This record gives sequence, C-alpha cells and structure tokens, in this order.
Amino acid sequence: MEAIGRFMLRSVKKLFEDKLGASDGEIGRVNDFYFDDQNWAVRYLVADTGSWMPGRLVLISPHALGTLYQAGRILLVNLTRQEIENSPLIESHKPVSRQYEEEYHRYYGWPFYWQGDQLWGMSAFPIASAPSGRSPGKQSTGKGGKRKSGDPHLRSTKAIIGYHIQATDEVFGHVTDFVLDDKDWTIRQVVLDTGHWLQGKRVMISPSQINRISWDESRVHVDLTREAILGSPVFDPASFGIREHDPRIFV
Repeated sequence: MEAIGRFMLRSVKKLFEDKLGASDGEIGRVNDFYFDDQNWAVRYLVADTGSWMPGRLVLISPHALGTLYQAGRILLVNLTRQEIENSPLIESHKPVSRQYEEEYHRYYGWPFYWQGDQLWGMSAFPIASAPSGRSPGKQSTGKGGKRKSGDPHLRSTKAIIGYHIQATDEVFGHVTDFVLDDKDWTIRQVVLDTGHWLQGKRVMISPSQINRISWDESRVHVDLTREAILGSPVFDPASFGIREHDPRIFV
C-alpha cells in the first residue's frame, strides 16, 4: 500500500471481510463503510458480528480505531465486546438517521462530527478515544460549532461499487473501489474500471471531480469527459498490496 507522509492510502475493497478485534476478543468482520458524500469522509465502519450477535450489523466510528492498525488481517478496535453489544441498535434496512447518530455518539461520549468547522467537528482527525471526563452512556450537551441540518448524506461504499460512470459526453465504465486515507478517514480517490477502454485498466479520479451520485440511475456523474477520465492516473493494485487475482477487487 502507498505511504504518503505519516499516513497510508488503502484500498477500501481490500478491507472487506477483514476480522475485527475488540480489546477483549474478536467481534466480527468488516462488511462495509459509510461515508459522508459532502466531505467524502468515512464516518462508520459497518461490522458483521457473525455468530457472536447473529443477524446484527454494528457501526464502528473511526474514533474507536484512530489510524487503522492491522495485526495480520485483524483490525483493532479500541472498545470492549460489552460496549459494542450495548450500543444503540441500527435498522439495517433503513438509512442512518441524524437522531440515531446523536444517540450513538452520546452513548460512546464522542463529539458530533457535524458540529464545528473541521472535518471531525472540532478536530481534523478522529480523536481515537473517549474525551477525558466522559464515559459511554453519559449525555453530551452537543455545544460548540454550528449544527448542520438535513439528511446526513451517508452512502455505502459497497452499494456504489458497480455504479456506472456518467461522463459529460457519455456513459462508460463503473466504480470498482475507493482509496482511503487511514489518518483522517477521507476518501482520496475513486477507482473506475474503464471497461474495454485501456484494456480494462483502472484509473483514479478525485471526489472533487464528482458532481453527484444518482441512486435512481445507479450512476456517478462526473465533471469530466471520457478522454479526461481515460487520461487520469492509473490505479496500481500492487501499490496497495493487492494480488493480481484477488477476487474481492477484480470481480
């Protein structure tokens, strides 16, 4: 994987199915990531708890992970199994509401990322642990910073993988992966499969070049022509530790 300064760039798709370890045992596997399509920051890792809590999906905030740390194929979470088990339930068939997010952040004692002028509210990075003097379950006043209203605009990376690309002049190719900065949890690049163009090579575009995501059309609209997309930087799987025939990446 590619290192830039003090952070690493990671393939989101390569993280799917990695094991998750709490401070006192395994808690499941990575199922998905939910990102904010206004700031392109991953706000939650979605954990499939498997046989531990059958049929339940759990949200894990980057506050509980800090910089992603992999011990082999296990991502370490700075929470106990009991804390996760007692966390607010999420309805997997419904979008994540702001009301749920407020309840979730109050439970863990983490600041609201939508309050404040920085990417994570009052900070540019996830705080990696509960603020001093707070404990899970304690209510937060939510003061400090301007509150953003409306829908959270949270999107599933897994759902968008496969969406077609609407360039300014035609539709071609599809989304195949995302490149994640593991320090501030922003999506730095969106990886596109060009189809029969460039012999099926994958290229990367910046989220700033994306105009909107259309759920009705299952398309990602970009402010680029087909030729401009084909001239974008090539996605090199080897830079991210991806084997040439890794089924999670090349299906």
